[in-house]
Amino acid sequence: MISIEDFSKIELKTATILSAERVEGSEKLVRLQVNAGDKDEEGNAKTRQILAGIVLAYEPSVLVGKNIVIVANLEPRSLMGFESQGMLLAASDGTPVLLMPEREVPPGSKIR
Repeated sequence: MISIEDFSKIELKTATILSAERVEGSEKLVRLQVNAGDKDEEGNAKTRQILAGIVLAYEPSVLVGKNIVIVANLEPRSLMGFESQGMLLAASDGTPVLLMPEREVPPGSKIR
């Protein structure tokens, strides 16, 4: 069991997948560029890269445009030479099943 204070440290928010491609040399990884509502110093939209082991369940081309849920405040992690700047949420029934909002919401919307 964790406390509500511990749970509140996790930043869950929506993101829109802008591009998706297989990671060469990996059987499972896909490299996603997502809009998670992040802005640079000038206020322009800033993308983030997320790597996920979902390519056996999802062809990269069908992921583009999907509205997903991510953990936005994880420390970056290097996978296959790429930096992953978050984690997407998925259930599993033996294969990954992406968790997606019932209807489209703006990138960066907080999950409460």
